[in-house]
Amino acid sequence: MQAPNSRRSSLTPCKLAAAVLSMLSSSFLSAQEIPLFNEDPAEWYTLGGDYAHTRFTPASEISAENFTDMEVAWEWDGASFGAISGRSTPSLIDGKLITVAGNKRYVVAIDPKNGETLWSYREPDTPRAEYSMRADYGKGVGYANIDGRDIVYIVSPGFFLTALDADTGIPLEGFGKPVPIDGFPQSGIVDLLADLGHPYDPYEGIPLETGYITSSSPPIVVNGTIVVGNSAEQGYHQARIENVPGDILAYDARTGAFKWKFNVIPKPGEYGHETWENDAWQWTGDVSSWAPLSADPVNNLVYIPTNSATIDYYGGFRPGDNLYGASLIALDTRTGERAWHFQMVKHEIWNFDNPTAPVLLDLNVPGQGRVPAVMQVTKQAWVYAFNRITGEPIWPIVDRPVPASIVPGEVLSPTQPHVTRPAPFDMQGITEDDLIDFTPALRAEALEVMEEFVMGPLFNPPIHADNPMGKYAAMNCPGGAGGANITAPAVADPTTGKLYVSSHKACFSLRLIPGEESDLLFPNSTGVNTAAYANGARGATARTPRLSSGIPIWKPPYSRITAIDMNSGDHAWMIPTGETPDRIKNHPALEGVDVGNTGTGALVPMVVTENMLVYSDQASDGTPMLYAIDKASGEILSEIEAPSRSSYGMSSWVHDGHQYILLQTSSSLTAMALPGAQDEAGAAH
Repeated sequence: MQAPNSRRSSLTPCKLAAAVLSMLSSSFLSAQEIPLFNEDPAEWYTLGGDYAHTRFTPASEISAENFTDMEVAWEWDGASFGAISGRSTPSLIDGKLITVAGNKRYVVAIDPKNGETLWSYREPDTPRAEYSMRADYGKGVGYANIDGRDIVYIVSPGFFLTALDADTGIPLEGFGKPVPIDGFPQSGIVDLLADLGHPYDPYEGIPLETGYITSSSPPIVVNGTIVVGNSAEQGYHQARIENVPGDILAYDARTGAFKWKFNVIPKPGEYGHETWENDAWQWTGDVSSWAPLSADPVNNLVYIPTNSATIDYYGGFRPGDNLYGASLIALDTRTGERAWHFQMVKHEIWNFDNPTAPVLLDLNVPGQGRVPAVMQVTKQAWVYAFNRITGEPIWPIVDRPVPASIVPGEVLSPTQPHVTRPAPFDMQGITEDDLIDFTPALRAEALEVMEEFVMGPLFNPPIHADNPMGKYAAMNCPGGAGGANITAPAVADPTTGKLYVSSHKACFSLRLIPGEESDLLFPNSTGVNTAAYANGARGATARTPRLSSGIPIWKPPYSRITAIDMNSGDHAWMIPTGETPDRIKNHPALEGVDVGNTGTGALVPMVVTENMLVYSDQASDGTPMLYAIDKASGEILSEIEAPSRSSYGMSSWVHDGHQYILLQTSSSLTAMALPGAQDEAGAAH
């Protein structure tokens, strides 16, 4: 059991009294004013709606009965801001939608009534920002109220923290220090590189030979402390062993003064240092928190989901378990001390980083009573569930043997933690039983195609190109894009304790080549020395197995939503998402075969309201659709054509007495509402 330790949080009466006095004397919004779970339909404080990241709203104007009456109230086009991915979920703060957009990561305030842009802010250009591989991935903003004034916070691609007045977009006076770069405001900004401890140039940033750090998620503000995560170059685009660690930073929300730093790669004398052998702690890095953060403000805890150490798919140069890679860490927001942690994957080399914000719920677990819970949904198709105060797993998580690596120099952990409850929500590993069997001919082709690949369990390790088996690659199922992932965060209903998980089948094929060859695939790499082996493809995966027909090689459903009652750990229901695509349903190779609803294969954005679950996917002919689902049974209550495809998240809130459902539609935002709201909104902008 990894979680508890001598520094775990304990809410004794004295500490509780001190915490209450601290909150009462603070001019920041207290935990009672920004609730853990969203109680006000007219607010949406974080990209996940609340500190718990449930994406839940108590709004109920839109119902199954009037769902098909919804129309587009307005569309905000972010093209002029260079928006591409549509990854950012806007926050609704005191009647204004505030979000980030584009590679410059503009901060933009939008009128929720008509979609009109109210103000925008852009950080001046720097080379350190231009290099960022995650520039368009800002995801949203952080928020606090200071002396009755709403303030939003962002972390830029160049790794500056900026505080802006939410009403005007003007940088906060008295916050941070002047940045010695032409064009930067004299206040309102903190240069985060100054507190990481690495030599750097304010304009250019950290030398690429040392490493690189950027941001892909907003900070979170808890009881007056801004907690800042970070991200690095994607691990599958790395072949060099050096980088900087993604240490967690914290600042005073009023002044921007530095408060603490948590070392994600433990230094000598720190807990977990012994898990880094070969002195790799001195020169390798990553272990960043690129996914969003969650928090429990009453207990002054912030939850940090981390990714892997430097280089996906090979870690021979960093032997050991590599704590805190692929972990969930609970930190005390006041001090930065570790309350508890759990490492999901030891010596992670499968691209099994934690892809979404942890979700918090208060549960009633048989035999345990009331349990304040935190859950991490993963690419492994598991939900790791813990008591969010103590770190104790709600149900056993046990170490079990996993395959060893055949790659020279690679030494994997002989065991990995396995979740015993809830059951996996999607495919884990791949065997012949998982392959398509619609017809004997398709089955035979699938078996033939898979002869080139090493099939195996969940923790099937990568293989190298000149392996003695003569195989092309090893199958990683679910892969780095399978199971649950960033494009469709899980959502939850705090009134019932149900968690709703979007997932799909998307295996990776992992093939390693000599590091010197791999390095040629990735220009402007961080670090100096190449690893013995690294990824053998320009993307995240090598050539994947495919049937000549284009039909997926594995059995459906290709995508699904799984409802899990987290009180009991039982799956309540599972439904395929969307409809079987015409290219499959009408394929000549499947003539006369009833394939049922296979699901589209897409991860789907969702939101939970008082009376239903809403998600977006496609009909068989590719028409974008919105579906209203019965939260208890999974039954489709209603459906309507949507204006366009959406992903990365969905939100719902009330403004001027009307409920909206906001879709993230690539470079734009599309607000859906009932006709009454549209009539009063006037022309869309």
